[in-house]
Amino acid sequence: MTADDRPFERHRFDYSPWAFWDEADERARARQRDLRRDLVERRGYGIGERCFVSELASVQNEVLNLGDGSYVAAGAYLSGSLHAGRDCTINPYAVVRGEVRLGNAVRIGAHTSILGFNHTVDDPDTEVFRQPLRSVGITIGDDVWVGSHVVVLDGVTVGDRSVLAAGAVVTKDVPAGAIVGGNPAKVLRWRVPALRSDDLVGALTAFADTAHAQAQRVLERCWNPDLGLFTDQPQAPPTVRAQCDAIEVADLLLGRAPDQLPARAQVDRLRGWQDPETGLVGGLGEDGVARPPRGGLSDPDAAYHVLSVGYALDLLGSGFAEPVHAAARMSAEEVVAGLERQPWATNAWSAGAWVDALGTALHWNRRRGTPNSPGATEALFGWLVTAVDPRTGTWGRPSSDEGLRQVVNGFYRASRGTFAQFGLPVPHPRRVVDTVLEHARDARFFRPERQDACHVLDVAHPLWLTRHTGHRADEVAALARRLLTDAVSRWTDGAGFAFRAPHPTTTGLLTTAPGLQGTEMWLAVIWLLADLLGLSEALPYRPRGVHRPEPAITPS
Repeated sequence: MTADDRPFERHRFDYSPWAFWDEADERARARQRDLRRDLVERRGYGIGERCFVSELASVQNEVLNLGDGSYVAAGAYLSGSLHAGRDCTINPYAVVRGEVRLGNAVRIGAHTSILGFNHTVDDPDTEVFRQPLRSVGITIGDDVWVGSHVVVLDGVTVGDRSVLAAGAVVTKDVPAGAIVGGNPAKVLRWRVPALRSDDLVGALTAFADTAHAQAQRVLERCWNPDLGLFTDQPQAPPTVRAQCDAIEVADLLLGRAPDQLPARAQVDRLRGWQDPETGLVGGLGEDGVARPPRGGLSDPDAAYHVLSVGYALDLLGSGFAEPVHAAARMSAEEVVAGLERQPWATNAWSAGAWVDALGTALHWNRRRGTPNSPGATEALFGWLVTAVDPRTGTWGRPSSDEGLRQVVNGFYRASRGTFAQFGLPVPHPRRVVDTVLEHARDARFFRPERQDACHVLDVAHPLWLTRHTGHRADEVAALARRLLTDAVSRWTDGAGFAFRAPHPTTTGLLTTAPGLQGTEMWLAVIWLLADLLGLSEALPYRPRGVHRPEPAITPS
């Protein structure tokens, strides 16, 4: 009696493919070789040695690469782009769709769904299935065990040697060595104790407790009751940014507006500072009186206020009183001309700041229903995509005296206001990781005593934005751990963070004295670095303002 005559043996290897190459007869092996050859020659797939693909699976990939010893069992449904290392298993009725990358020895249980894409839901008047798809991608590291009935959602990175327990719904990154379970999945215990980061978790928890307990003192210290305004540091003149930083710090640490002034009064004041002609917000005089903006988006203060005032109002449940007319009036041709005028080769930070302000202004106008000029947003993204340097993934040029500083800082500002804010993938994300990691080795900016909030933010955010690639993940984690360990140790009791790391050689500099700007920026940096390590749950806050990790808008 042959296997075909025995109904329960007929599809044995389709459902238990791990035994195929050791136990199947030569006829079955030849049939499998023919199937694999057809997939390679007709579809262009890459399939390694001793792989098995069941004829009962639905394989609809545009790109498929299976490493040696990997298999796809009966009932599995594959589509999109899948790159799998050696000894990976996709068991019966598992679904792997979208942009998915598996390391070596990733074992996926039956009835699990790994979904590297999602529908947008921005338009309430359009049925969800008619709205466009968005794909960030899923990356799963080496030696990962994925139980049955697990769901992994788009944008997640799963660290090496971790375990996803049966039934887990994984909505955020999983740290290396962790065992996670539940809906949403949380760390239950550790498979690899050496990767637990107990000391760092303890430091984060202690820091968060201290910052929350002292938040009121930090805000009160920078409140000028005579002017009824915040200042960045005591005795400093008032600034627009200080009001916004106070709102962000209070939201992060207290979950509400600063107590020094009713929230409604703060909203009215910020809205009242907007120039009705340009829609921009200028600076303040030492008397606290608003000054008109000058120079449009080329005025650094007015440009940053598009971000800081806009997001402060957003945190308070409001928005600008007027559209940002300076951006709404820019035609597609003027957008391109403005981009071409920027000093990308010599001052990429300034160029990136201009892009950040323009992208954010276009976002605020779009959100309030104010039409921007036809094609202006498309021109902005089109220029950035075509002008990017594919070798670095950035728009700047390194220099002999600053190395990659301008390149990386400019990339952060330009990508924050565009790709990150609009929820679009950056071009050449792996090259971005390479560039940022090279910059982070520059001791002039990243020795502990040389670090400041700007330099560290400008590497933390791009690495967070490109984390889905899994590219050089161990190096990224080592850098994040080092920078995070440095950062949480710098809180000054009752005063918060200084913009620049204090050091005996820099005593007396204003940038090494605690203030609202340093506090707001370092709080965001700490969250980003902690999340890169899968440790952000140790923090009771998540940035929602200028430095929010999620897109403020999704593609339509």
